[in-house]
Amino acid sequence: MSKALVAGPLKGMVRPASIDEKARTSVAVTARTACPGCLGPVAVRGIYEALDDLQLLGKAIVIRGIGCAIGSISRIGVDSVLAAHGRAPDVATAIKRILKYPLVFTAQGDGDCFAIGAGSLMNAAARGEKITVIMFNNTIYGTTGGQMGPTTTIGQKTTTTPEGRDPTANGYPAHVPELMAALPGVAYSARGSVNNPANLGRVKKYLKKAFQAQMEGLGLSLVEIIIACPTNWHLSPIDSLKFAEEKVLPEFPLGEFRNTGAQD
Repeated sequence: MSKALVAGPLKGMVRPASIDEKARTSVAVTARTACPGCLGPVAVRGIYEALDDLQLLGKAIVIRGIGCAIGSISRIGVDSVLAAHGRAPDVATAIKRILKYPLVFTAQGDGDCFAIGAGSLMNAAARGEKITVIMFNNTIYGTTGGQMGPTTTIGQKTTTTPEGRDPTANGYPAHVPELMAALPGVAYSARGSVNNPANLGRVKKYLKKAFQAQMEGLGLSLVEIIIACPTNWHLSPIDSLKFAEEKVLPEFPLGEFRNTGAQD
């Protein structure tokens, strides 16, 4: 396999030519598009702008988990690795420890992150790994057709809960940032939403604090981002914003839950 020299923080090392600058650009050009009204690309814009503000473009690597809403993450011009389902924190841990990128972060759907991936996330947090986890929460399994996921709200109808999620039969939604905040290895934990411009601005602040906590070596950082999924919520894009405001955000309060040092 042909090789290309790595630029930036890993200057002098080699990597396959398939992920050199030309290939990375071509991936961005052919990246997938989202369903109408999906807020995944808006969340990705927040990630891009946070990286740009901190001058981290070209110095970071994203570990992509599974989730239809994160497809546009390949547009932002950073190196990326696709992890096995639920194992993005494990891959991020290895890359951070061995290759020592200045910034290593994951982009995962809520099911990838806290259903099949709960063990990987909890253990990375317990070890205090210096990585950042970004969890896209659309309260449903979007990739596989709209089944109930770990963050499906009480009463929400899905293909596997057609009468609505019943806590006596299906349990309660997982509140991931709050759970992470209880672990001493977690330096920063927050939840934001991109349902309006003001909340998008707050998400960018949370992301920058999470990235800064990693670069300062404080521990694991996590940001959950609430996004709309009109296709699997069976709503119009406008109505999905109303559903997010009236049903999702009351279940998942926005804000910071742990901050050991990152400042505005």
